[in-house]
Amino acid sequence: MLRGVGTPSLETEIMGQKWAMPIALGPVGATGMYARRGEVQAARAASAAGVPYALSTVSVCSIEEVARAADGQLWSQLYVLKDHGYMRNALERAWAAGMKTLVFTADLPVEGSRYRDRHSGMSGPFARLRQWIQAVMHPRWALDVGVLGRPLSFGNIEAYTGRKMSMTSIADYIGTNFDPAISLKELEWIRDFWKGKLLIKGVLDPEDARDAVRFGADGIVVSNHGGRQLDGTIPTARALPNVADAVGDDLTVLADGGIRSGLDVVRTLALGARGVLLGRAYIYALAAAGQRGVSRELELFASDMRVTMTLIGAKSVHEITRDSLILAEKELAAEAKARRPVRDTLQAAE
Repeated sequence: MLRGVGTPSLETEIMGQKWAMPIALGPVGATGMYARRGEVQAARAASAAGVPYALSTVSVCSIEEVARAADGQLWSQLYVLKDHGYMRNALERAWAAGMKTLVFTADLPVEGSRYRDRHSGMSGPFARLRQWIQAVMHPRWALDVGVLGRPLSFGNIEAYTGRKMSMTSIADYIGTNFDPAISLKELEWIRDFWKGKLLIKGVLDPEDARDAVRFGADGIVVSNHGGRQLDGTIPTARALPNVADAVGDDLTVLADGGIRSGLDVVRTLALGARGVLLGRAYIYALAAAGQRGVSRELELFASDMRVTMTLIGAKSVHEITRDSLILAEKELAAEAKARRPVRDTLQAAE
């Protein structure tokens, strides 16, 4: 208290780029199904706020459409696929469109058990019928997205395959192209081919983080994919400190998962991240009010961060450290135990 904080600064520089605040909009598949040309609206909101926007491989709007409609920091996301032809095509198109940062998602060698998709009508034998019923029950969405938001396809992969990709066909394409046998070593050509910044997303283990350093990545995203891939996996917030400590300043550490407020952003920075990626939070805002909703949400996150930083005495995001957190007694005991051998060694030396 009484640190003379004034108005805290949220500005930061990450991977050589200035951000208005340490927040990026992460890649979310089929964003164009939540609002009319949803990827374009989200990218415009991010550009206006001075933060990056990452376009999913399985976006409704293509790389070219988003790049034409929005400026600012646009990133491109890529899955690990057997089809190296598509990956090369996507990398070339992203670079030509001015997307100089690649988010390489590593935690999808196989698709997780997505029972929720079957329950919600996104997959299964009666998926098409259930989707039609849902559209009829939500006429406002049906008009705004289903009619005025066309074409409802998957622009990035469609541009490569040359054929229209429905929800079913895109699932088949992606599913048959996942390869659990692929390792980082077999994908070293991506690091050689891609001349821009490279983020590896889906890291939870310190050794995987060290592998990313050896791979030549510029950064990692500590992420459990929202818990969708492996049910019961370790939460991002619990994995983050160990991963951040393992790589130090060797690369940039970002994080996603469970971030619903500016307070959550500050907590994540205190745990060792340089910035965060939003997913579900901005998608809900997009579905509710389009670009305006995402812009308003980012304003709320910024306001919440400033309140939090004032109350912890941080004048800038660089002053947010692990000392800002109160650790649980068990974690404090674990830290004390880890330091004990060092203390004993010093005493023995004396």
